[in-house]
Amino acid sequence: MSRLRVHNFSISLDGFGAGEPQSAELPMGHAGERLHQWMFATSFWDRDGGERGVDDAFATQHGLGIGAEIMGAGKFGPPGWQDDPDWTGWWGPEPPFHTPTYVLTHRPREPLEMAGGTTFHFLSTSPERALAIAREAAGGLDVRLGGGARTIRDFVAAGLVDHLHVVQVPIVLGRGTRLWDGLDGLEDDFDVEAVSSPSGVTHLTFTRRAAAADLPG
Repeated sequence: MSRLRVHNFSISLDGFGAGEPQSAELPMGHAGERLHQWMFATSFWDRDGGERGVDDAFATQHGLGIGAEIMGAGKFGPPGWQDDPDWTGWWGPEPPFHTPTYVLTHRPREPLEMAGGTTFHFLSTSPERALAIAREAAGGLDVRLGGGARTIRDFVAAGLVDHLHVVQVPIVLGRGTRLWDGLDGLEDDFDVEAVSSPSGVTHLTFTRRAAAADLPG
């Protein structure tokens, strides 16, 4: 079965995946772009002038073997985007996903086909059902879970995430949307590795341990 993967999700030292308040002008709230400076410096982001190294090696895993994406409403747009029939996301006419992309919202709308192979589908359903739909669309490839923090938290709590890559950035936000709330004991279900980078960030990877029933007998 295909895996559900999270890649390049940045958090502050105090665990926030976004600041507040989110708006069209400030998609990440008062955090601005500080959570993602490490990625902007990589060849993955800037193919002409970006650096190769630890950060780039992790960042480039983002798109490998991915056949569909799931994201929360807050990743697709600022609060209130459901009231704007012309809102098509933050990314312009050609979003970077290039796959079927499932947006979780309490106010679904008709699918939105964009240039470059991305079609946004809007779902009001459980994490389990959303993953089943995305897996079918992925055609045997993995599904990427794109965030935000609440969406990732819900899928982890439901036991659905197989690979979680979190990037701890050495800043303190003090407020916003926290990733780890309610996930105490998370490490019991995952193999955890930490890799420090010269940029100052720490890459944390959580790989779900196989259940006894899944092991060859």
